[in-house]
Amino acid sequence: MREEINIKEGEIIVGLDIGTTKIACIVGRKNEFSKIDILGYGKTESVGVKRGVVANIEDTEKSIRRAVEMAEQKSKVEINVVHVGIAGQHIKSYQHRGNIIRKDSEKEITADEIEQFTRNMYGLSMAPGEEIIDVIPQEYIIDGESGIRQPIGMLGHTLEANFHIIIGQTAAAKNILKCIKKAGLEMRDLILEPIASAEAVLSEEEKEAGVALVDIGGGTTDIAIFQDHIIRHTAVIPFGGDVVTEDVKEGCSIIKRHAEELKVKFGSALASENREDEVVAIPGLRGRPHKEITLKNLAGIIQARMEEIIEQVYFEIKNSGFEKKLIGGIVLTGGGSELKHIDQLAAFITGKDTRIGYPNEHLSQDVPDEIASPMYATGVGLVIEGIKRAENENLLYTEDEEEEEKGSILRPRKRKKAKKPEKRGSGIFLERLQDWFQSDTEG
Repeated sequence: MREEINIKEGEIIVGLDIGTTKIACIVGRKNEFSKIDILGYGKTESVGVKRGVVANIEDTEKSIRRAVEMAEQKSKVEINVVHVGIAGQHIKSYQHRGNIIRKDSEKEITADEIEQFTRNMYGLSMAPGEEIIDVIPQEYIIDGESGIRQPIGMLGHTLEANFHIIIGQTAAAKNILKCIKKAGLEMRDLILEPIASAEAVLSEEEKEAGVALVDIGGGTTDIAIFQDHIIRHTAVIPFGGDVVTEDVKEGCSIIKRHAEELKVKFGSALASENREDEVVAIPGLRGRPHKEITLKNLAGIIQARMEEIIEQVYFEIKNSGFEKKLIGGIVLTGGGSELKHIDQLAAFITGKDTRIGYPNEHLSQDVPDEIASPMYATGVGLVIEGIKRAENENLLYTEDEEEEEKGSILRPRKRKKAKKPEKRGSGIFLERLQDWFQSDTEG
């Protein structure tokens, strides 16, 4: 029973996946076996989000509230703080090499120096309306010696680093924050969704060997490429499962609800896997006769659009320069990956080994089957990434001692003064958003 869980045993993290088709709120914690216990979750239809971007503040806020309330009821935890995913077609990334000349090469490189070095990258010039969301150090170079992962404690005169810079539209991030605030929540962190999904479905061996994660959502398809444990490329394609549904709707001349049901229950990404005599009947509108649709026809419509999406994915893989280094091939996840034969189609088009990524590898055994679906990969990944960042910053979300009798309340515990936490790049961007929101409210 959820009421019997001793939440003090582990830190509690809430992941909020604001997608185009659904909003999922997942409450989790790491157990003693380093697996994720899901304490509760809520899912509602996403109203107000288009292609990963908030299009209606009020509708999105209501959807968030419903998902959070459902998660609170199941977990018996009052939710105040959330880790939020960000995606959308406005997300871009590029590589940048920065360098600093140290004042004293005889002194050890400190964590403060590395933090300040990362912060400096936020001063890079961006186009109007764009801002750096996250800066991810890939590897360091000290006095020309490359391939250094952890420079703290080393000596050197010149410190360089290769950074993966993630850029997004400032307005899109502000709108997400506004929805979170209006729903009565606090945003603890803003995490790029492909990075979150990767945490949920990729193994360390795959990240080392080289792998492309492809998260097929409702409105967008997110890509993250890893090699030698380093994130090398991220991209967002502005097409997902929704355009497939629209194609089925137009191609079969049926309403959207029936098109979605057809796609989910009978859809296939390979027309050759269906026979001509396989037929499904769709109810007619108000007294009209039912309509018969062959599954081969249906699969033909779906395959045409999925080929287009996968070809764009393949273009991004080639564009990254790591096409020949992906020993781990491609891992498909997200709701769109549940389409039958989608892995076969991707393998045929790209020539890469392809598998479907499930988040159950990191989940404890008593987790509901629904959560172990690729559809929840991003939500589970937000919890995993949130736990990792909380450990780094020494911030544990635990129940308030004074409210023990009333139920568990998620609140950030104060940092220990003896240990200065390492500041993540996205936290710096979030500080700017919070400052904007505060000044906007006061104004």
